[in-house]
Amino acid sequence: MALVPVNAREGRLEGADRLAAALSAAGPLTSVTVMIHGYRFCPFGDPAHSPHNHILSFAPVRDCWKAVSWPRHLRVGRGGMIGVALGWSARNTLMTAYDRAGETGAGLARIAAIVAETRPGLPVNVVAHSLGARVALSALPRLPKGALGRMILLSGAEYRGRAAEALDSPAGRTARVVNVTSRENLPFDAAFRALIRPASWSDLPLASGMGGGRSNWLDLRIDCPAHADRLARSGFRLRPPSTRFCHWSGYMRPGVFPLYRALLEDPGEVLFAGLRQALAAQAVRRSPASGVLTAT
Repeated sequence: MALVPVNAREGRLEGADRLAAALSAAGPLTSVTVMIHGYRFCPFGDPAHSPHNHILSFAPVRDCWKAVSWPRHLRVGRGGMIGVALGWSARNTLMTAYDRAGETGAGLARIAAIVAETRPGLPVNVVAHSLGARVALSALPRLPKGALGRMILLSGAEYRGRAAEALDSPAGRTARVVNVTSRENLPFDAAFRALIRPASWSDLPLASGMGGGRSNWLDLRIDCPAHADRLARSGFRLRPPSTRFCHWSGYMRPGVFPLYRALLEDPGEVLFAGLRQALAAQAVRRSPASGVLTAT
């Protein structure tokens, strides 16, 4: 089974046995990629809200313009990659969903533990959007060193302070994190900051970047001409944004998935290190009003 759907609910991982069986039955594998949705999805109840019929499906429903198949574009099932579609209850108020995202980190930690028990040494990578980034980061303090490999966070709905705490854990220090941001997400970042109170008012959302102080973290601005030029010189051409504001540009922008596939595969982490070095060399300033990075 190339794609295994599982759900996290009230501290339980539904589908854990199915995942273990799929891992045991699979032939040679190179990695596991866990895909985590964000706000407004829920795999329980109304099928119209289920991520397993939408972005986490090989054949999503076609009545929504945002229904882009992550498994298909990440090429799950090819090259020895098995995919895990992690569903969780992300409806209700933003505050409720934010709290549940933190709790769902235990579900991702359980997935990593099942992989370690069933296929020791098999890398576990993560692609997560919006509040899914909080799920991914919340799993790190629950895991041992090396439990998660590459993490690609798209328009992450989390604060830098909590991300820093997660990165200071044993698993956080060994993970390689790509923080994909864009000014297209500015209204959503502003709403997040207004509705979800940070531990300190000086704290900022991940859209502001973590800076260059951590060797295992890369801030990637897909709407920044300088970043786009560097990506193009590395063989990854992204199309310009088609709308001024878009919360889903991290996976809707044409050209992003070849980049994500390369970052997930990335033998020896050469691409990650090269991009980080090149982008860190650029002068970067932060807009005081928005906290969003702008390159000069």
